Amino acid sequence: MPAQSELLNRLFPFLGWKGLLTRKSLRADLAAGLTGAVIVLPQGVAFAAIAGLPPEYGLYTAIVPVIVAALFGSSLHLVSGPTTAISLVVFAQVSALHAPGDPEYVRMVLTLTFLAGAVQLGLGVARLGMVINFVSHSVVVGFTAGAAVLIITSQLGHFLGISGLPRGEFLETWAACLGRLGEANWRVVLIAALTLVLSFALKKRWPRMPAMFVGMVTASLLSLALDGAAHGVKLVGALPDGLPSLSLPDFSPHVLQTLFPGALAIAMLGLAEAVSIARSVAVSTGQRIDNNQEFIGQGLSNLVGSFFSAYASSGSFTRTGVNHASGARSPMAAVFSALGVGAILLLVAPLTAYLPLPAMAGIIVLVAVFLVDTRQIRTIVTTSREDTVVLAATFLSTLFLDLEFAIFAGVILSLLIYLNRTSHPHFITLAPVESKGARHFVDNTGGRFPECPQLKVLRLDGSIFFGAVNHISEALEKTIAASPEQCHILVVASGVNFMDVSGCEMIFHEGHTLHTGGRALYLCSVKPEVMRILNRGGCLAQVGQENVFGDKCEALGAIVPRLDPERCRECEARIFLECAGQPSREHPEGRPGYGAACPVSFAARE
Repeated sequence: MPAQSELLNRLFPFLGWKGLLTRKSLRADLAAGLTGAVIVLPQGVAFAAIAGLPPEYGLYTAIVPVIVAALFGSSLHLVSGPTTAISLVVFAQVSALHAPGDPEYVRMVLTLTFLAGAVQLGLGVARLGMVINFVSHSVVVGFTAGAAVLIITSQLGHFLGISGLPRGEFLETWAACLGRLGEANWRVVLIAALTLVLSFALKKRWPRMPAMFVGMVTASLLSLALDGAAHGVKLVGALPDGLPSLSLPDFSPHVLQTLFPGALAIAMLGLAEAVSIARSVAVSTGQRIDNNQEFIGQGLSNLVGSFFSAYASSGSFTRTGVNHASGARSPMAAVFSALGVGAILLLVAPLTAYLPLPAMAGIIVLVAVFLVDTRQIRTIVTTSREDTVVLAATFLSTLFLDLEFAIFAGVILSLLIYLNRTSHPHFITLAPVESKGARHFVDNTGGRFPECPQLKVLRLDGSIFFGAVNHISEALEKTIAASPEQCHILVVASGVNFMDVSGCEMIFHEGHTLHTGGRALYLCSVKPEVMRILNRGGCLAQVGQENVFGDKCEALGAIVPRLDPERCRECEARIFLECAGQPSREHPEGRPGYGAACPVSFAARE
């Protein structure tokens, strides 16, 4: 019953890795899971604050969604839960509708989470995992860098102890903050700075240590020593000591319509995060990641989570990295992590009453700093001008436009650049040379090597479709105009993978134009699918079936004898082996034994 087994594994992917569970692996997963539970405690509270939610919702998001994503995803090590960028998008979407933190705001966030999960699940069920490829790496890097700036901006008031800063555009917030620096509370600044510096130092020195947790505990003790509560240092307050309660999103049509654009942005951003993180870990483990299954896992986690007081979640790079480094063997590590968070809520939640808000600001700023991937930014800037434009445009859109539009703007710009690139195929002039005892064609665009005075050899790299035909025609005409004496044009089509009707018509038109001008067009190395299009469209009628060849050796063997013998007689280049059969001053009738049927010609190789 292989088919039935495959169906069960697709519906319940956790059945596929149950064989990995042993007593030894479960011990390793338990240790990794408890480590992750400690790490997510400060992160969850911080991310909830970024999303404009009560702090306990960050921990709720680290329970049910984590378990569902682990059971129904494809990665063995991916750990889901609240993330910085998605928290910021959630806040941007819902804060315009309701005041952050109030019951209606929370309900809108849960509805947004439900919609994002529905989009993700729909894409996964429809086997559309490839859509994530349209969210380029440059878009994600640019968006997260912009989100980091916005996150830091949102914490200026809490970090400095300045109340009443505008929560609008980041330039407005920074201007107001700089104008009121004299109002900063030194106790608040000291607590926030200590948390930031200590957490950063511990994380750099001992990566596996729960640095943020230690930083928060130290900040709480410092606040008590300074009697911060009596001098303007605000406290987070005690978290509810209980597991997440059942919740119900708002399914009103007008609410769904209002929130859907933001849900689509969150869905795509969440999928891009989860898949990229899962792939990065899979590189070192050798595991194969199924995009469609990850879509299903993330979609189900958000759908189910919205009914358990959890807001939109995705894969976490930090917790996934720690999970893998801690020796996790299976997704059970993520399950243990979620159970550990539940235990923390039941046992430790009241202690957050002593946690100063500036400490949370320090943690959030540190998280934002780590979001900026300077190595990737440097690589993109030094490698590709087009990707740099996409990165910069996404970054600036994140700062100055709506966050969901920033993602779409980056994706659209990436597609436009891709279309521009594919619609400009290149003609490369080829010339034969001898190297290491073999003769082959090389790029001769700069004219470094001699060419045949009568035959122009070009290679077209790129597909011939409606968006490229005008450029191909112009490039071909420009190339031919630069070499008026070369009346025979051989186009090597080995780089043409696709042709549509517009491309077929273009070939017909160019063949006719060249023939009218006393020239001849030849094709060789045409791929079977392209040849089928040419035959079905009748476009070879103008070129002539006798002018289409299987490879360059066959083409030269047929074309060289058609060249003007008088010009061949005076030619000193004689760059083809086939030229030996043509008339010369020493051999007016050509050398006997040489001609078109050259069995081994360097022209057959590139």
